[in-house]
Order: sequence, then C-alpha cells, then structure tokens
Amino acid sequence: MLKIKTIENIRLNSQLALKPDYLIHPTVSGNKFRKLKYNLETALLENYKGILTFGGAYSNHIAATAAAGQELKIPTVGVIRGEELISQIDSNPTLRYAKSCGMHLEFVSRSAYKSKTDPVYLEQLLITFKDHYVIPEGGTNELAIKGCEEILTEKDHSFDIICCAVGTGGTIAGLINGSLPTQKIIGFPALKGHFIKQDICKFATQSNWELCEDYHFGGYAKVDSKLINFMNEFKSTYNIPLDPVYTAKMMYGIFEGIRSGEIPKRAKVLAIHTGGLQGIDGMNLRLKQKNLEEII
Repeated sequence: MLKIKTIENIRLNSQLALKPDYLIHPTVSGNKFRKLKYNLETALLENYKGILTFGGAYSNHIAATAAAGQELKIPTVGVIRGEELISQIDSNPTLRYAKSCGMHLEFVSRSAYKSKTDPVYLEQLLITFKDHYVIPEGGTNELAIKGCEEILTEKDHSFDIICCAVGTGGTIAGLINGSLPTQKIIGFPALKGHFIKQDICKFATQSNWELCEDYHFGGYAKVDSKLINFMNEFKSTYNIPLDPVYTAKMMYGIFEGIRSGEIPKRAKVLAIHTGGLQGIDGMNLRLKQKNLEEII
C-alpha cells in the first residue's frame, strides 16, 4: 500500500499551529491520501481490476487517484464533467497530469454527470469498465471517513479548536469522529449553500462542530484579489503554500476569526492543511487570462 510520511505541526504563532497533512505523501496529497487509503486497500484485497471515480477539470481527487493508481499499478478511470474538455487535456494541468499517470479519462456531458450517484447510470458505466471499484466524487464514503479519522493524533489533544476546509464533508466528519468531545471542530466550506450540513451528519458521531460559511468568496473555485493577496503574503511570511479553492479560504477565515474575537484569544487553534496544491497551476491560468495577480 501507499506509505505515509510522519509530519510535525508547524507553529505559526503562540495561538495558531498548522498541521501540514499535504506532506504525508509526495503525490497523493493530504486528505486525498486519507480518503483513498482504505478504499484502495479494499479494491486490492478484493481483486478489482481497476478504480473508477468522478471529478471536474481541476479535481484534486482525480489527480490523487491517478497518482495512487500509478504507484500501486492498478488501472484508473476518471469520469470527467464536460465533453468540451476532450480538446483541452494538454492545456489543463490536472487532466494532463492524470493522463500522464495512466488514468483513462472518460468525458461525459454535464447533464450525464449529474447522474453520477444513480445506480442505473453506475451499472451502465460498469458494463464498459467491468470489475472496477467505484469511488464517489471527492472520495467521500465510509472508508474515506475511516481514513480521515486518523488525521488527528494524541499530540493534537492539546488544541482547543481544530479547523479545516470543507468540500464534500468527508474530512471534517473524520476529524469530528477522531477528536476529543471537549474540542471544537470548525469547518470552512468552499461552496455556497447549507446542504453540506446534512452530508456531514451522515458520518459524524459527535456534535462538537460548526461551520463558518462566511469565507467561500463567492462559491467553489471562485477567488478575488483580496484572497490572492492573502495567499501570497502567507507564503512570503511562513514559506507555506495555500491552495485557492480550500485551504486559503480556511486560513483567511481563521485569521479574521482571531482578529475579530470570534475565535477566543485564549484558544489554542490547529489548522489542517489538506493539500490541493496541484490546483494552483490551473488557477493561475485563469488569473493570467483575466490579467489579475497570480499565485506565487
């Protein structure tokens, strides 16, 4: 199986520390490693012929699954949202990387992609990709939660508040389950909408959590100059890169929360850096096209 690298928390100041979970593996980064760990173990033990999963043009999950498949020598299939992307593989850093890892990219229309959880649609896909192990978009399922429960260790019990970015809800659910009841888990959603709470509740075993929904910057993968400036200043100050979709929005929210007092000054805070750095190249392409400041 994939080997995990031991990491230590990085102290940013007397109140805030960062857990660089993105460093646990060179190519299968952070929470994607955690989510894939037990899914891949199951697929290999049960002798599936390959892995089939879903994602968009700049999906961290697609990149991580492709990298893991290459390392473990198991075929991977990525069902990609948007048939128009077929002609953009070479110009899209994420899709180009996935293809270079040997992933078969299956492009489907956006309307067809909406059926990604429909059992009938999945059955049709598995006629073509027989005996493939299916992992949902973003990687979140019960085995993914099990992997994410391992993010926190005994060394992290000294923190009062644990913060993480939220996409499909799997990572925060694992953190909730792996935390002490006396700790508070704060999630910073990267998407607009309140639907994510229900998804988290499907897997969370404790109620010691809340969502801070004020820092999505307009929605999924949307940024502005304020966020980019923050990312670049953070990188210059701490020599730690943030990704524009998830961790930058979380860290911005933490800094604002400490500044405003919403996060008490006496609280010891741990921020989980879940990775997603492969998405920087794709975001910089978009920023360059708009003649905006790029991410350093």
